[in-house]
Amino acid sequence: MRLFVAVAVPAQAADELDDAVAPARPSWPGLRWTGRDAWHLTLAFLGEVNETVSARLGPRLERAAARHSCLPVSLGGAGAFPAAARARVLWTGVQGEPRELAALAASVAAGARRAGAPPAEEGRPFRPHLTLARCRDPLDVRPLVDRLSGYAGTPWTAEEIYLIRSHLPGGRPHDRPRYEALGRWPLRVSAVPGT
Repeated sequence: MRLFVAVAVPAQAADELDDAVAPARPSWPGLRWTGRDAWHLTLAFLGEVNETVSARLGPRLERAAARHSCLPVSLGGAGAFPAAARARVLWTGVQGEPRELAALAASVAAGARRAGAPPAEEGRPFRPHLTLARCRDPLDVRPLVDRLSGYAGTPWTAEEIYLIRSHLPGGRPHDRPRYEALGRWPLRVSAVPGT
């Protein structure tokens, strides 16, 4: 099964982002836009994982989550991979506590390795983002990145991580992956000074 670990995007943040992106969609038919149901912040993409390893992931991810406090995050800006002039992925960035988010991603990846599922993207730097669209052939999306670069969403608190299974689409061109949460684990709640 194809797995990844992520932080969910709350409805309010998704509403705001959808409102910002919706006007651009009709002008960019060459992009395959992701749906709200696919919006998440990936901490570690694990790729294909067998049942045995999958069963060992839960306790490892629970420990990883418990080591990190809830995080303030928000969505903002825009960019593209590998570059806006020849994009295959259009994204919005993740604002907040970059070091803490990177540390959480590293803990999740370490837990996955210990469970026997080395992250598929191991060795690449962690670049927090939310994928807005993809394209098969490289596309110059610089005007779109410019248009979305000023976007700044309302902050929220990430309180848990999810292990998600990705069911790949059938052979139809507009099919999208379907996601199924297999488990979720809370981040540590920080003590409030003076209480």
